[in-house]
Amino acid sequence: MSNTSPNKKLSETKMSVLDLVPILSGKTIADSFKSSLNLAQHVERLGYNRYWLAEHHNMQGIASSATSVLIGYIAGGTSKIRVGSGGIMLPNHAPLVVAEQFGTLETLYPGRIDLGLGRAPGTDQLTARALRRDLMESVEDFPQHVQDLRTYLGPVQPNARVRAVPGEGTNVPIWLLGSSTFGAQLAGLMGLPYAFASHFAPAALHAALKVYRDSFTPSDVLQEPYAMACINVVAADTDAEANRLVTTLYQAFLNVINGTASPQQPPVDSMEGIWSATEQYAVQQMLRYTFVGSPKTVQEEMQAFVDETQVDEIMVAAHIYDHKARLRSYEIISELGKKV
Repeated sequence: MSNTSPNKKLSETKMSVLDLVPILSGKTIADSFKSSLNLAQHVERLGYNRYWLAEHHNMQGIASSATSVLIGYIAGGTSKIRVGSGGIMLPNHAPLVVAEQFGTLETLYPGRIDLGLGRAPGTDQLTARALRRDLMESVEDFPQHVQDLRTYLGPVQPNARVRAVPGEGTNVPIWLLGSSTFGAQLAGLMGLPYAFASHFAPAALHAALKVYRDSFTPSDVLQEPYAMACINVVAADTDAEANRLVTTLYQAFLNVINGTASPQQPPVDSMEGIWSATEQYAVQQMLRYTFVGSPKTVQEEMQAFVDETQVDEIMVAAHIYDHKARLRSYEIISELGKKV
């Protein structure tokens, strides 16, 4: 059973934001936090549905390591947009602690908090070891930990020996995130909404969406499958400007494939001489679902993506160095389809 429609239009598809809280070359981490709040306020005015922050650790260009703290900061500076995690990397945390944190957030900002869960560490193996409270635990424990969280955040159980206070009875919406079919099947079987990380791991997108929809079992939180996919979009007033702005993203992913770390770099006129042909191919494979250009170009590409995937919601990441250009990109995206 699926709620997809073959005639789904981009203008009818909910739009949301993924923010990695980039640390910019020449700027401070405090600057990053201020820019993220400003972006959240901007996209709230534009009508975006949700604003998610992603947990990463030991990365010189990303400041979203204390994800739940930043969610509180963003939610406190906005009034209606949903704010949440995309995601909390559950192997790094005790489910009870996560339940208490998100129960606190939901109590402070009722009806606005999302808990997206991932099963990767969000970092390298050495850092993962430094984060883990118990080295015997692994991603294999993920399904049980998700169920534990559902119990902690679900209906109050007065006789339970371990309770999340605050947390119990808040019913914070839980999403499963993934870049493979594992999370897709688990989300389907549990009857939870599912978000796919196609902004950096495009290969399994279609297989994961099919597995999710085929395995979906209605639950007390969801009667039909609800799928969201994350993509990269760099929109500008002209194709030429967008193609220059996107070089910041290319440089960031070049660092990823080479295992190097640096703050987010300004755009360059050309990537020639910065990457080899092999590196270019590797980066562009990871960034298959990256849509770059003027409003017309981006609209055509994003509508094709909706036609291809039939997702219910799109989450947009924008690695753009200049803050005003980043604000403008999200403004352009918010207008797509409305003039058609």
